[in-house]
Amino acid sequence: MIGAIEAGGTKFVCAVGNTVGEIRESVKFSTRGPQETLNDVIDFFKNKEIDGLVIGSFGPVVINKFKNDYGCIKDTPKLLWKNFNLVLYIKKYLKVEIILTTDVNIAAYREYVFGNGKGYKNIFYSTIGTGIGGGFIQNGNIFSGDSHLESGHILLPKESEDLDFKGVCPYHDGCFEGLASGPSIEARLGKEGFEIKKDNPVWDLLARYIAKACVNYTLTLSPDILIFGGSVSSQQQLYPKVRKYFLRDMNNYVDIIDVDKYIIPAKLGNDAGIKGCLAFGRTRFAR
Repeated sequence: MIGAIEAGGTKFVCAVGNTVGEIRESVKFSTRGPQETLNDVIDFFKNKEIDGLVIGSFGPVVINKFKNDYGCIKDTPKLLWKNFNLVLYIKKYLKVEIILTTDVNIAAYREYVFGNGKGYKNIFYSTIGTGIGGGFIQNGNIFSGDSHLESGHILLPKESEDLDFKGVCPYHDGCFEGLASGPSIEARLGKEGFEIKKDNPVWDLLARYIAKACVNYTLTLSPDILIFGGSVSSQQQLYPKVRKYFLRDMNNYVDIIDVDKYIIPAKLGNDAGIKGCLAFGRTRFAR
């Protein structure tokens, strides 16, 4: 049995299950301060007989276990969690091996095992919502270098009608997250995405930015498929536009046989993060 934690910025989900993603018991609660939240986590797991614990956490978080601050959440807007070491705190109370990665990496892995990435060797997954993040599964392994990917912060040239828009990212005016995340819609129009009609020109603008990002991800990672999740990506009217602008911007440099099957929405919804943690745990804990 494996323990799983989907550690999100708004809620934590904890579960016990097996390596094929079957959840035996689960609980969820709102994300508060670290000690208050993690004490609930520990109370849930303390009497469970688990072989290991997989955590998919909001970030940025140090997932390189060879670093001295492994397990530490870094420069997050959730100030109570800034520089808090998630792994060290849990290890004081739960004497099991812990695997830590990002919530987006887990989302990528769940699509690889259970979703629209099933059957492919190399998939890139991006979530476009309140923020933008990405994960790359390469031959069944979560790719990381010195740290996890920060693919939401790639810099993109602004569209001509958008030159005066100050991106919503506090670090980069013209990064993908600053120009195409959910808050960027609200900053432009004063409304959230679900309140905006499907024929509003803002969707065409966002599609051009997403297409540029797709070109960058294709040229740097050469994935078999690009999968998008998150609240913005759930707007189905985006996909025909993104594919059209992707082909325009790629300009036949890389041959994509079927763009309709190359740039697609994620398949999975509720419990998908937890199931991704359980599936990822089988790479380490399965007997």
